[in-house]
Amino acid sequence: MTEHTGSCRCGAVRFQASAEPHHVSYCHCTDCRKATGAPVSAFVGFAADKVSLTGEALKSFDNGPVTRSFCGVCGSPIAYADGRIGETLYFMLGAMDAPENYKPTLHAYVREQLPYVHMPDGLPRHLRTSVARPDET
Repeated sequence: MTEHTGSCRCGAVRFQASAEPHHVSYCHCTDCRKATGAPVSAFVGFAADKVSLTGEALKSFDNGPVTRSFCGVCGSPIAYADGRIGETLYFMLGAMDAPENYKPTLHAYVREQLPYVHMPDGLPRHLRTSVARPDET
């Protein structure tokens, strides 16, 4: 099994996953844009029970069912969890120690994609979420 590790920019928060990722994707939603400051975000999803986080600097912010975690020292976004979709933790692809090992397989929330962001990669594009949520249609 490949080692799946990552950290914040300053190293005060580290994480490790002991299973293969089940989801690697881009997200174009406004909430991710606001949370990361980037025009598009990329995430790597793991089963939460296969993940360990270390470091007392880990902070979180709750926005409805979504919890976003970040480093309280350097401010780096680390991960998000959505209580509506089960026990999954999505790490920021850029926080992975070897981000080149995680190639996104789809785009989510393309209806919110910024008009100047062009990513002609041929990946599937979902107008809304790519992961079913009970309150989504």
